[in-house]
Amino acid sequence: MDSSTTSGCTSPRTTPSSPATTISDSDFSHLPPPASPSYILVTGGLGYIGSHTSLELLQSGYNVIILDDLSNSFASTLDHIRALATSFCAAHHRPLPILHFHRASYHAPSTRAVLAQYTLPSGVGSQIAAVIHFAAYKSVSHSIRAPLSYYANNVCGLVSFLGVLSDLAIRTIIFSSSATVYGTKADAEKPLREDDVVHLAPGATAAPDEDASVAGLTCAYARTKFFCEGILADVAATGEGWSATALRYFNPVGCHASGRLGENPRTEATNLFPVAGGVLQGKREKLTVFGGIGRRGTGRRGHVKALKRAGGEGFRVYNLGSGTGSSVLEIVRALEKASGKEVSVEWAGRRAGDVRFCVASNERAREELGWEPLEGVEEAAKDLWHFLQKGGGEDELEESVKRQRV
Repeated sequence: MDSSTTSGCTSPRTTPSSPATTISDSDFSHLPPPASPSYILVTGGLGYIGSHTSLELLQSGYNVIILDDLSNSFASTLDHIRALATSFCAAHHRPLPILHFHRASYHAPSTRAVLAQYTLPSGVGSQIAAVIHFAAYKSVSHSIRAPLSYYANNVCGLVSFLGVLSDLAIRTIIFSSSATVYGTKADAEKPLREDDVVHLAPGATAAPDEDASVAGLTCAYARTKFFCEGILADVAATGEGWSATALRYFNPVGCHASGRLGENPRTEATNLFPVAGGVLQGKREKLTVFGGIGRRGTGRRGHVKALKRAGGEGFRVYNLGSGTGSSVLEIVRALEKASGKEVSVEWAGRRAGDVRFCVASNERAREELGWEPLEGVEEAAKDLWHFLQKGGGEDELEESVKRQRV
């Protein structure tokens, strides 16, 4: 696909007029020297989690490059990110970090040329200090219907992308993984620990509290995430300076408190919150709940904390989830309370690929990253309702229609 660049402050290899590096707050001491700005590359950075992460990075003082092909997101999300970051920095008297956008698929041949623009002036190394990788297909049901597209995009795409990163000396990556890698181990109905599914280096053996086996991966999507984790573990074990972190999400929910960022996919929504939001907006007649009332974890973003820990060689996995979980019915009641509207519910049998129970043990993320969920289901429901009241992506839908007409 064609690649275009929109610069928030400056272009590669130049110094912004008000460099983010002048911030004296100790929380921002990691920022690069003005003579050679460094960036965090966010693939899929206009998607749901990617857009929120890009904003958090900017608010934390990082310069950001967003790479997104807009296959499941909207260009107007970039405007929302920039506007929110600008307001935040102005309110806190902080210079606005640099924001670049390139429209391209992360594994397209053109991506190599895009990232090569950020090669250091010396010709050795890159201004891209780390990558946070979100660009993957993520529907359980669609992966069952079209597995080859999931293997091609998620797995083959990652292999190609890692080759480009290696050639450009970019060897720090945070990978968007999933709780689906635990497979039917989730049916044991106890909180899942990172050591319940581990990837061993060649010749290594599992520790007594680790389990290198995999039990019942339930769909192609789950297998792609498991395979990608294994690829990253193998790459990190080469001794070539790779630092790889996988974050396993447990049903992330919620919207930005401003109402300007939320879960608004271009393709058909399959996650609970956006589907329920469609019912509240009158776009859907009812919410179909599959498999009865099950416990579901609610995750919050921990990418900035993971990024601050990244840098040491090796591979490490973290669960991002509440540690307790919420039933679908509890979430429906929270949405009804926030909106003052009734959500019509239809109960159905469990879908292919679903598990009965999926709750994270999050001790490792708490202890090593200092991360913990900041909001519960009720706060997430209020933020979703605020997002819907603000338009809930109506401008993005109009943009889509205009593009189709053109």
